[in-house]
Amino acid sequence: MTDKQPASTNLLAGLRDCSDFPIPIIDAHHHLWDLSTGRYPSKQGHYDKSFFLGDYRKVCRDYQPADLAQDLAGYHIIGTVHIQAGRDESEQLAETAWLERMQAAFGLPSVIVGHVVFTQRNCAEILAGHAASPLVRGVRAKPVTSAGPGQSIRGAPGTMQDEAWLRNFSLLERHNLSWDMRVPYWHLVESAAVAAAFPRIRMVLNHAGLPLDRSEQGLSIWRAGLEALADQPNVVMKISELGLPNGVWDVPSNIQIVREAVAIFGADRVMFASNLPVSTLSTDFAGIMSVMREALNKMPEADLHKFFHQNAVKFYRITGLSVGP
Repeated sequence: MTDKQPASTNLLAGLRDCSDFPIPIIDAHHHLWDLSTGRYPSKQGHYDKSFFLGDYRKVCRDYQPADLAQDLAGYHIIGTVHIQAGRDESEQLAETAWLERMQAAFGLPSVIVGHVVFTQRNCAEILAGHAASPLVRGVRAKPVTSAGPGQSIRGAPGTMQDEAWLRNFSLLERHNLSWDMRVPYWHLVESAAVAAAFPRIRMVLNHAGLPLDRSEQGLSIWRAGLEALADQPNVVMKISELGLPNGVWDVPSNIQIVREAVAIFGADRVMFASNLPVSTLSTDFAGIMSVMREALNKMPEADLHKFFHQNAVKFYRITGLSVGP
């Protein structure tokens, strides 16, 4: 199935809600790609040996709307948020245009988070191009980060203290674009400083802050970072991608992560997401949902609605949804 085919159906409307979980769900973080349509360097010959989850060759294949719908089948999915998927820097706006065609043809994604690098020469032009799309709500721009805790590169080009990076970052406010922040747990305090400096830019932490080190020392650093971010009212969090390197899916510690993250940020500032198809390196959508349901089994139903769809609707300004069964 390619973007050249005519419109045929709304894939989300065709999903069967055959689960025992009736709460409507918005998947607030997933990816799509067609390797024959665009250039995706890390999936087409430039394998990233430093990828945080390890060997990802399993997902170096086309992943299009029908594939996503198949992975989400069995749940009441009412909308999705596409996050930039590593397309070549010269094709940032082309990725957005391709996703617009996917939405027109298949009813997903509901909205788009595009890509930019805050140090690229044409950053202002790319931001304006994204903002011109009726589906774009924000951008994801990964800052340069160190290799691990205790290793500082503060102020280096491309970091969150780089003046050029900050100058282009400030343009998000002009376009009413949010920032999806994908930074590892040892940089969360630095992210909080950016949030404090730009209180009118809405920000969402990706993947619960990537708590990859589940030792008490690692979790202590992670908690301190989350608490610093939670102090900034313009920051919310997506709880997603709980997988660990080499395909490890640690159910007990994943449940702990979800519960602690929700406790720190509160029910009004957290949202659900899958990170499909990358998350299939360690589990499937049912596995993700199993952890979420167990972790949140004492959460009031009203707060479950916030977590699974209402907060995403609010943050990403998603309209035209059918919440009913």
